[in-house]
Amino acid sequence: MVSRIRSFATYGIEALEVKVEVDAGRGLPGTVIVGLPDSAVKESKERVRSAIVNSGYPFPAKKIVVNLAPADLKKEGTLYDLPIALGILASTGLVREDTVSNYLVAGELGLGGEVNPVKGILPAAFLAKELGLEGIVVPLKNAEEALLVGGIKVYPVKSLVEAVAFFNGDLRIEPATPERVADAADYDVDLSDIVGQYQAKRALEIAAAGRHNLFMVGPPGSGKTMLARRLPTIMPPMTEEEVIETSKVYSVAGLFNEVPVTRRPFRSPHSTASDVSLIGGGANVRPGEVSLAHNGVLFLDELPEFKRSVLEALRQPLEDRKVTISRASGTYTFPADFSLICAANPCPCGYYGFSDGVHYCSCSPYQIKRYMGKISGPILDRIDIYVSVPAVKPEELKKGSGGESSEKVRGRVIKAHEIQKRRFRERKINFNAQMGRREIKEFCKLSKEAEEALTKAVKAFGLSARAYDRVLKLSRTIADLDGSDVIDVAHVAEAISYRSTIPV
Repeated sequence: MVSRIRSFATYGIEALEVKVEVDAGRGLPGTVIVGLPDSAVKESKERVRSAIVNSGYPFPAKKIVVNLAPADLKKEGTLYDLPIALGILASTGLVREDTVSNYLVAGELGLGGEVNPVKGILPAAFLAKELGLEGIVVPLKNAEEALLVGGIKVYPVKSLVEAVAFFNGDLRIEPATPERVADAADYDVDLSDIVGQYQAKRALEIAAAGRHNLFMVGPPGSGKTMLARRLPTIMPPMTEEEVIETSKVYSVAGLFNEVPVTRRPFRSPHSTASDVSLIGGGANVRPGEVSLAHNGVLFLDELPEFKRSVLEALRQPLEDRKVTISRASGTYTFPADFSLICAANPCPCGYYGFSDGVHYCSCSPYQIKRYMGKISGPILDRIDIYVSVPAVKPEELKKGSGGESSEKVRGRVIKAHEIQKRRFRERKINFNAQMGRREIKEFCKLSKEAEEALTKAVKAFGLSARAYDRVLKLSRTIADLDGSDVIDVAHVAEAISYRSTIPV
């Protein structure tokens, strides 16, 4: 008798249906798993055997063949433990197959029969809805993320015994209901915590309003990291679509404790991060930091300390807002639409150009050039805003006034976003930073004085074609914050000021 249990496999951030076929027939007792399983899947036969026996069920003394169909799709992880166990029990008549076939099932089994959480449940819930199934049976700790998908019933189970009793009709499990999520606008930090740094705060506001990339340069302790950590607090709350898309990435990455993602992600990888950890990939392909920062902020502190190969790998996601990873097993695509915030000291010692009368730069011109030269021109060209962050003066620290709150600044940013939504309602983009050449030509209308100022700046600073476009995008955002349809000379002048301090 062959039993069939529905499960899934993740491909990027989407789920594909996998049928777990189990045949318990004649032959020498043993279990064989076929269908391109990885090591974790192959080891499941030992976990499944112990879980079945320790749960009080007899393990059949037959030759058991488990086929994961389609057989040409690579299967990874421990999510097939529960389907395989149910399949074995169904093949011996201990589980009603006519019932279990109406559900999508996933879960890792402990040796005692307990069901542990697995990766990718959120995209699996979407798959179950598309297939028109009665529901999805998942580990208890995965139930919250599955509930993000409306229109599908989620049945959490704690053990193999519970799952068997549920499918046999001996146990009634009520579909899970979503828990109350904390207000997404509540943050532990606020922009008003930072004393001084008014130019940097203004740069943060512009970056949030148009989804522009930002580079801060300043001495140690000037507040660069504090500023970066407060960028999510002035960004608009995440939409339902953004919550689901970002949560999918975290679900596939196995970060189910952070699902659902209701606040803008803030990812800050260390400078020793590899290109795989930043971009994604590996033997079992998984999303990297750029994808975990999707719809949020990726903060790279001490940018020159990152390996050059790591920084160069950022080129594609910065332009395409997605990451494509090619392997022999297939091509995987992960979203990577994030705001890049970089920070760096101006030199190895950190005080070049920022002497405060106590600290002086001790670096040679060669050391300074070599230090900042680690960052390539193409990467710098993809950053819209450059701002100096000098040390705060003692007099300002004594005053202790941090200025506007995040809530007040966020209000202006939301208004600017609404303007952009109306502007791009018939386009596939949402923000000024995403504009292409056609959109720039159509929406970045300059006054005569602004055109003259921009022409002079291009000649004076030797701006590239890409830098020229970025100044126009930045000017458009500044004008949106002012509520102006036309880009005036003041908007262009401010935009140019953020391009005149490139640290090279």
